[in-house]
Amino acid sequence: MTIENRARNSQNWQVTRYAKNLLLGIFTSFPVALALPVEALQVKVSPSNPQLGDTLSVMIDVDNQDNSRQPTVVVGEKTYPAFAVAPNKYRAFIPTTPLETAGTRTLKITGDGQVKNLAVKLRSRKFPVQRITLPPGKSADGATEHELTRVAAFKALQTPEKHWKGQFLAPSKARISSIYGVRRYYNGKFAKDYYHRGVDYAGATGSPVTAPASGRVALVGTVSQGFRVHGNVVGIDHGQGVTSIFLHLSRINVKEGDFVKTGQLIGAVGSTGASTGPHLHWGLYVNGQSVDPVPWRTKVFE
Repeated sequence: MTIENRARNSQNWQVTRYAKNLLLGIFTSFPVALALPVEALQVKVSPSNPQLGDTLSVMIDVDNQDNSRQPTVVVGEKTYPAFAVAPNKYRAFIPTTPLETAGTRTLKITGDGQVKNLAVKLRSRKFPVQRITLPPGKSADGATEHELTRVAAFKALQTPEKHWKGQFLAPSKARISSIYGVRRYYNGKFAKDYYHRGVDYAGATGSPVTAPASGRVALVGTVSQGFRVHGNVVGIDHGQGVTSIFLHLSRINVKEGDFVKTGQLIGAVGSTGASTGPHLHWGLYVNGQSVDPVPWRTKVFE
């Protein structure tokens, strides 16, 4: 073989090797290119067809959330925290009330460095009207400053721990005498911006009141301490912005700081405070707003 032929063969071999390396580089880098686009923020809202009084549950899946900056949900001018419920999975609760108007709500979800907007349609709902006559000396407007301050602070709790598990239970075995959301006249005067913030159970004085779900007792108040409207009252913090309050008790069996389990005795039915007769009032609050407790008894909120 001549020197010229050897040079030509060497050149052809180098060209072939370069072409192979080029193709190998293209194919090895191609899967990396496919993995570059960031997945959209995954969000699920339930219930799918909500109505006034419902609690909206917003589940948020993230890829790599910075724990120091948990996701948030913004509706209008209000921001709701999202709490961890599983690895890379968060949940925020949005309360709705009878004082709102039905229509579309825009949810702005921020998490994992991304923002997603969702439109949720909130259905209207009719609430009954009651006329209440309070006896002399009892008034729905007679709350003391101490009473209002303590109760407001309790309802605003947003502790990060989640204490409840599964469905909530009824706190009394008595029949329901008044449902959530009722609008009222007190002694002939319509209570503006008022709705019945809970469920009433027509139990006899002394009948047991139990915790509908686990939580920490964060409020205990008595008539002697100035709780003129609520009467003897117990408040349980279930965690993550969910609280229960029990009014008009004749007896209190727990103290602040106690941790109670589902079904544990916390007090007894009475008629203390602004009450026309023995009954238990159970109010369920989510992020400071009174919501309908019934869905919490019929479905599981993670």
